[in-house]
Amino acid sequence: MKLVQFGAGNIGRSFIGQIFSKAGWEVVFVDIDPTVIEALNDKRRYTVVVKDRVEETIVVQNVRGVRASDPEAVSAQIAGADLLATAVGQGALPRVIKAIAAGILERRRLIPGRPLDIVICENMRDAASYFRRALAAELPRGFPLGEYVGLVETSIGKMVPIMGEEERRRDPLLVYAEAYNTLLLDRKGFKGPVPRVPNLDPKENMKAYVDRKLYIHNLGHAVLAYVSFAFRPAYRFVWEAAADRDLQAVTRAAMGESGRALVAEYPEEFDGRAMGAHIDDLIARFGNRALGDTIYRAGRDLARKLAPDDRLVGAVRLCLAHRAEPKAIALGVASALFFKGVDEKGMMFESDRLFQEREASKGFDHVMKSVCGLQNPSALAMIGGHFAKLLAGERDLMMYRNGW
Repeated sequence: MKLVQFGAGNIGRSFIGQIFSKAGWEVVFVDIDPTVIEALNDKRRYTVVVKDRVEETIVVQNVRGVRASDPEAVSAQIAGADLLATAVGQGALPRVIKAIAAGILERRRLIPGRPLDIVICENMRDAASYFRRALAAELPRGFPLGEYVGLVETSIGKMVPIMGEEERRRDPLLVYAEAYNTLLLDRKGFKGPVPRVPNLDPKENMKAYVDRKLYIHNLGHAVLAYVSFAFRPAYRFVWEAAADRDLQAVTRAAMGESGRALVAEYPEEFDGRAMGAHIDDLIARFGNRALGDTIYRAGRDLARKLAPDDRLVGAVRLCLAHRAEPKAIALGVASALFFKGVDEKGMMFESDRLFQEREASKGFDHVMKSVCGLQNPSALAMIGGHFAKLLAGERDLMMYRNGW
């Protein structure tokens, strides 16, 4: 069996390639980085170091690479693939989908009766709809896309530890990973059978798990980063913030608010006890020092993370839809407006610098309306109350504990 994996980055190598290789598949990576592709073809293996309480080294074998700049070679691999997967980031998807469409045409010419499933490992909502529209735009009019191509959404919960430049230079294929190794994916998205790969966890209602990832995992990460920057500015790492009992309490409360709303939204998938256990597990994982994740990285990209349907405001809306008060989430949103995290060189993320200059400088009401799209009076009052205290310099977290 052969998996063609678009994207030989952290998720592609440490997660997707690793679990399929372990199950006996050949993994062919398609990537734009010639150094990585040459190293894959030279060694035919790479190393994953699991950074957890007990460090583990995994050698991933039966791998090779194809340059994304070689369209004929890419099409040939797609034509002979048993499964495709992508993990390239949303910005690169238009180029990747164009290459996939060309490969689909070649595949159908050679083996017209064999459908192709694409596992979309991009952590985006409505990923299958996005792929369907983009592929249809590249394929000839009348192409039987719905019959020939399966589009499989996923929820990527794996966190990848930060690696130093020296380690990357020494071995361009070396990658770090946390121990978590389960890929949630949409059973209904497959045209063929679900692959027999032990680390796959097919779900009937994938939307519920995509929302859980966004409104629990991503929400918790963001709230922890923003309240840490606002109330404990000396902290640099996520694990430091996760170990702080006050910050952890706010983060747990925010995740709990969103979790209760998700249980109400998807009662057939979630219950309170399992949701609580999931939140406990995530907070423990946030506290893994070996991840090396920074407050800067977890908080950056404010415009995206404050968008109407993203982790923070989307969770506020979900809570309000189920008549729940997102009090702790509101503190996370208010704290985000003051976030000016910097990298190891003391530089802000460029889009965050522009956000502070062009959006935040126009005031609270502007950001709530133009960035967050929030109009609910109750939500605005909760967030606005926290914002006013922060603006006045109130940095005692006990003053914000309004019943969570």
